[in-house]
Amino acid sequence: MNKRNRIKKNEEFQEVFKSGSSVANRQFVIYMLDKPGQTQLRIGLSVSKKIGKAVVRNQIKRYIRQAIQDLREELKQDVDYVIIARMPTATMDFFETKKSLIHVLKIAKAFKK
Repeated sequence: MNKRNRIKKNEEFQEVFKSGSSVANRQFVIYMLDKPGQTQLRIGLSVSKKIGKAVVRNQIKRYIRQAIQDLREELKQDVDYVIIARMPTATMDFFETKKSLIHVLKIAKAFKK
């Protein structure tokens, strides 16, 4: 995932939290903010220290990035997504993570029609 496709600044995270909509399942919370005119989707990731040490948190972020990369063509492109991982993600492998992300993205209606 390119740097221009990531949300890194706190102000950008706060804008999505305040103005966007959210959906959740047991493993993830996803905030979405429509950005008309934006050509590519942007992703922000948040994995709390409560979930585990740095190795576990980084692994979860890698899994999420790869899952989003696999789903990139199917997702709406003019949206900013902030994905917050919850505690159960610490014990999940890549395929479980991807399945759970697909589930919550379907609930959020984030896929193109």
